[in-house]
Amino acid sequence: MIHPPNPIMRLFFALVLLVAGSQFVGCSEPSSPEPSRKAGPQKLYYFTWSDYVDSKIMADFEASRGVQVVVDTFSSNEELLAKIQAGMTGYDVVVPSDFMAGIMGRLGLLAELDLSRIPNVQELEKHLAQLPFDPTQKFSIPYLWGTVGIGYNAKVISEVPTTWNVLWNPEYSGRISMLNDQREVFGLALRALGYSLNSRDRQAIQEAKDRLINQKPLVKVYTSEQFDQLLVSGDVVLAHAWGGPVARAMREDSSIRYAIPEEGGTIWADCMAVLATSKNKMLAMDFINYLLSEKVALQTSQRLLFASANRHVRHQLPPEIRNNIAVYPPDEVLSRMEWMEDVQEAIREYDRAWTELKVH
Repeated sequence: MIHPPNPIMRLFFALVLLVAGSQFVGCSEPSSPEPSRKAGPQKLYYFTWSDYVDSKIMADFEASRGVQVVVDTFSSNEELLAKIQAGMTGYDVVVPSDFMAGIMGRLGLLAELDLSRIPNVQELEKHLAQLPFDPTQKFSIPYLWGTVGIGYNAKVISEVPTTWNVLWNPEYSGRISMLNDQREVFGLALRALGYSLNSRDRQAIQEAKDRLINQKPLVKVYTSEQFDQLLVSGDVVLAHAWGGPVARAMREDSSIRYAIPEEGGTIWADCMAVLATSKNKMLAMDFINYLLSEKVALQTSQRLLFASANRHVRHQLPPEIRNNIAVYPPDEVLSRMEWMEDVQEAIREYDRAWTELKVH
């Protein structure tokens, strides 16, 4: 028979246990969540252009699916790629432009899409259905599209600009803005020199750089985000520009116009894609289908004044939008436009030339 210890022994054993237990506190396993604690809504991480986010459109999707859309933005394709390559891979849906979608697909950064989950892909505009960088929509789907041209103030520029060379006219020194976009700026200069905007020829890129360096003293600012307001305020009278923001400027000032030079220029499409590292690929594809749906696409085009990839949207827009060359250029203009392509190894030449232009 074992006798219980006397009071003194019980006190001794209690102290031993207390000291021993304190040695293992730091090694204990993390506690499990309380059974009554409810998990938050599923989150979808959306990385897109700074002006593409509409809070109501996001809220409607959140309400319909019981999820939360977390939005982050970028201001250039190069920023998008740099952040993803630097390890910011927690996003689900991204919105690269055409050539960048091709680059990201080639680098294995994009997931292959299940088009059965994106039935609205069948509603694409005809000229967007088989784009050169992804003709079967394997990893990207066009979302919004448009052109790059010249926004101008007709009170100051009395004749419609028919050539890119107007951006080198010293008469408008200090009143010219250029996009803060490497490929677009060099694309303009290359087209003005008679080359393809996708040229991989070192000499052609050098010629474009020299021409742009000569132009730089005339340029007030390189910006991709506020040139429309600079036009409205009168701070600039000529703007190397995407058509949509110029169309928005027209709403504020009827003297603002848009022209596409005879040398031609860029036709672009911003595309929706899913990162290969996404943990919510099915939800991401549902989100893409939602953004491409007729109702949502119409709301988006009406707000941004960019042309929608959904072909049904065009005819539902009011005449002042669908007939605006800054939004929907006529077919004869499209015929002289060029899609930007992945120039692969030649991008090093562009990077070097862009750096030299910026520091000159």
